[in-house]
Amino acid sequence: MAQSTQNANSEKHYIALIIAVAIGLVGVFIRFADFKLASAVGNILMVVGTIFVLRAVFAIMK
Repeated sequence: MAQSTQNANSEKHYIALIIAVAIGLVGVFIRFADFKLASAVGNILMVVGTIFVLRAVFAIMK
């Protein structure tokens, strides 16, 4: 039990969450940019951010 709690409180999980959320936010802001593929690039970044967030959350729960 102690090892599971220690793993959940690991700093690397929360750093990964912050980076993943930042990637998703960049994707949202890029969607409003004014260049040819802005929407596609923004959507891709949002999907990548979402995948990273889910991986980090499930690693914390594990």
